[in-house]
Amino acid sequence: MLDKVKERSDLAKAERDIAEGAERVARQAKLVEELRRDGHGVSEAERLLKSMRATLALWRAHRRQIVSALRQKD
Repeated sequence: MLDKVKERSDLAKAERDIAEGAERVARQAKLVEELRRDGHGVSEAERLLKSMRATLALWRAHRRQIVSALRQKD
Protein backbone atom coordinates (compact mmCIF):
# COMPACT_ATOMS: atom_id res chain seq x y z
CA MET A 1 0.00 0.00 0.00
CA LEU A 2 2.84 2.41 0.79
CA ASP A 3 4.24 1.91 -2.71
CA LYS A 4 0.92 3.01 -4.18
CA VAL A 5 0.83 6.09 -1.93
CA LYS A 6 4.37 6.97 -2.99
CA GLU A 7 3.52 6.45 -6.65
CA ARG A 8 0.52 8.78 -6.33
CA SER A 9 2.70 11.36 -4.60
CA ASP A 10 5.31 10.99 -7.34
CA LEU A 11 2.59 11.39 -9.97
CA ALA A 12 1.33 14.60 -8.35
CA LYS A 13 4.88 15.98 -8.30
CA ALA A 14 5.44 14.96 -11.91
CA GLU A 15 2.21 16.71 -12.92
CA ARG A 16 3.33 19.91 -11.17
CA ASP A 17 6.80 19.73 -12.68
CA ILE A 18 5.37 19.20 -16.16
CA ALA A 19 2.94 22.10 -15.84
CA GLU A 20 5.67 24.43 -14.61
CA GLY A 21 8.10 23.16 -17.24
CA ALA A 22 5.58 23.71 -20.02
CA GLU A 23 5.11 27.30 -18.83
CA ARG A 24 8.87 27.85 -18.85
CA VAL A 25 9.16 26.40 -22.35
CA ALA A 26 6.40 28.70 -23.56
CA ARG A 27 8.11 31.74 -22.02
CA GLN A 28 11.45 30.78 -23.53
CA ALA A 29 9.89 30.23 -26.96
CA LYS A 30 8.30 33.66 -26.75
CA LEU A 31 11.62 35.18 -25.74
CA VAL A 32 13.37 33.53 -28.70
CA GLU A 33 10.78 34.98 -31.05
CA GLU A 34 11.09 38.45 -29.47
CA LEU A 35 14.87 38.35 -29.73
CA ARG A 36 14.68 37.22 -33.35
CA ARG A 37 12.12 39.89 -34.20
CA ASP A 38 14.32 42.57 -32.63
CA GLY A 39 17.35 41.43 -34.63
CA HIS A 40 19.30 39.80 -31.80
CA GLY A 41 21.23 36.56 -32.03
CA VAL A 42 19.19 33.66 -30.76
CA SER A 43 21.56 30.70 -30.88
CA GLU A 44 22.06 30.46 -27.11
CA ALA A 45 18.38 31.06 -26.41
CA GLU A 46 17.46 28.37 -28.96
CA ARG A 47 19.92 25.90 -27.41
CA LEU A 48 18.37 26.52 -24.02
CA LEU A 49 14.88 26.07 -25.48
CA LYS A 50 15.91 22.79 -27.09
CA SER A 51 17.31 21.57 -23.78
CA MET A 52 14.18 22.64 -21.92
CA ARG A 53 11.98 20.79 -24.42
CA ALA A 54 14.09 17.65 -24.08
CA THR A 55 13.81 17.82 -20.30
CA LEU A 56 10.06 18.27 -20.54
CA ALA A 57 9.84 15.22 -22.81
CA LEU A 58 11.77 13.19 -20.22
CA TRP A 59 9.44 14.36 -17.46
CA ARG A 60 6.44 13.30 -19.56
CA ALA A 61 8.01 9.89 -20.14
CA HIS A 62 8.57 9.56 -16.40
CA ARG A 63 4.93 10.46 -15.77
CA ARG A 64 3.89 7.69 -18.19
CA GLN A 65 6.04 5.23 -16.24
CA ILE A 66 4.42 6.25 -12.96
CA VAL A 67 0.92 5.90 -14.46
CA SER A 68 1.84 2.49 -15.81
CA ALA A 69 3.14 1.39 -12.41
CA LEU A 70 -0.07 2.56 -10.74
CA ARG A 71 -2.21 0.66 -13.26
CA GLN A 72 -0.24 -2.52 -12.60
CA LYS A 73 -0.88 -2.14 -8.87
CA ASP A 74 -4.64 -1.73 -9.30
